[in-house]
Amino acid sequence: MASDSKIDKRDDVLPTEGEHKYGDVDFADRTNKKYPIDTPEHVRAAWSYINHKDNAAKYDADEVDVIKERIKKAAKKHDVHIEE
Repeated sequence: MASDSKIDKRDDVLPTEGEHKYGDVDFADRTNKKYPIDTPEHVRAAWSYINHKDNAAKYDADEVDVIKERIKKAAKKHDVHIEE
């Protein structure tokens, strides 16, 4: 799965809120500025959140795959072990 795949803009999200809250960091969902993956704590939180059905349901299946791939990549970078 290509990590530059498109994630659609969500109507229920203001991307500026994510930027305001976390600053200029890398997000697993770069379009909507959701799921920051810049620290080990954020990586673990992002993985936990995207694996909740209600959060994943807000995306198409391929978008969830992209988000999960980005989180896994960040986990390796930050030496964080996450369970599949």
